[in-house]
Amino acid sequence: MKQKAMFALLLAATTLQVSAQTGETPVEEKKLTLVSDLKLSGYLISQYQWVDQKDAESNGFNIRMARISLEGRALTDFYWKAQIQFNGNTATLGASPRVVDVFAEWQKFKPFRVKLGQFKRPFTFENPLHPIDQGFMSFGQSVLKLSGFSDRTGEAPSNGRDIGLQIQGDLFPNSNDRPLVHYQVGVFNGQGINMRDADQRKDVIGGLWVMPVKGMRIGAFGWTGSYARKGSYTLVDPDTHQPILDIDGKEQTVKGKQTVEKRRFALSGEYVTKGWTFRSEYIYSKGYGFKTTYNTKADEQDANINYAAGDKAYGFYGLIIAPVADFNGKKLHVKARFDQYCPNGKSNTAKTFYELGVDCELSRRLKLSAEYARVNDKSLKTPNYNLIDFQVGLKF
Repeated sequence: MKQKAMFALLLAATTLQVSAQTGETPVEEKKLTLVSDLKLSGYLISQYQWVDQKDAESNGFNIRMARISLEGRALTDFYWKAQIQFNGNTATLGASPRVVDVFAEWQKFKPFRVKLGQFKRPFTFENPLHPIDQGFMSFGQSVLKLSGFSDRTGEAPSNGRDIGLQIQGDLFPNSNDRPLVHYQVGVFNGQGINMRDADQRKDVIGGLWVMPVKGMRIGAFGWTGSYARKGSYTLVDPDTHQPILDIDGKEQTVKGKQTVEKRRFALSGEYVTKGWTFRSEYIYSKGYGFKTTYNTKADEQDANINYAAGDKAYGFYGLIIAPVADFNGKKLHVKARFDQYCPNGKSNTAKTFYELGVDCELSRRLKLSAEYARVNDKSLKTPNYNLIDFQVGLKF
């Protein structure tokens, strides 16, 4: 019901305009506009995927993503946005639709802007990119696992977002008014989207990058914080992580709150010029995760920490997108990506995608893409398999 009410408010906001006048000035000459420049938009990504992984073969159609958003300005200096997603993993996120973005940002000064609400975490170059513009069938594995999409901590899938306060700005403009440095730092609950803080601790996330030439960014990011969960868990020895047995030799289960730490950093580089895109990022994480993903439908959560998975993880990706042809605005690209993620910080469990693909932008709003990936997953008995992916991205 909350999601339906939110959607109704979004539609109602399209007609909101308040005017003020004095007895001496006609209404049409003097107005106070609280909401202006309203824009209703959205996008849809439909998908077909075929996988020949042994004992897990699959092929089928899917609606990867369907969203609608409303944005505008308030009192000149404030930009705001609200966005709803209509599909997703309802087993862990509750009934769709659900809110993914709700925030307002004070934008009076380029060197110092303040954002409050629910929005993208300021971590990595790839996380904030539009899913259609990102370039491949999905975000890199390390971005998905270490930026809050399907995070290794076990928080509910949050599309890289959290609730908090952020400041950011562009510094040192050159003679062409192009900034040479960008910074951003935020304080967040650490629990993901649509969730209150559970341990009264906050995540601090920040990034700094330089832009020495047009189209180039070289940056670094840091993240320190925690993720907490209340539920039932087995008592373990803090040093060995083995279950503590009672006098009858049985494991002891209690109810309470468990917290896992998040200590992460990322090194990022990107260069975009004349239709070419080069991007690469390395992400490292230290901190345990829970054995299960948070489930909003469950009456009681599993609060057992997954010590067996280790407290380290890292990943790296590098990609190239190259222009091939441009026919009256219809652009054709070929692309390649190397994408590797080590879920326990050891190469013997690495999962690696070797990807080749092509995409065609029929217009600014319609994009077709196709990819082939050879996958090597060292955690499987039969580690190698093939994947083919087709997608249609439509903006409106």
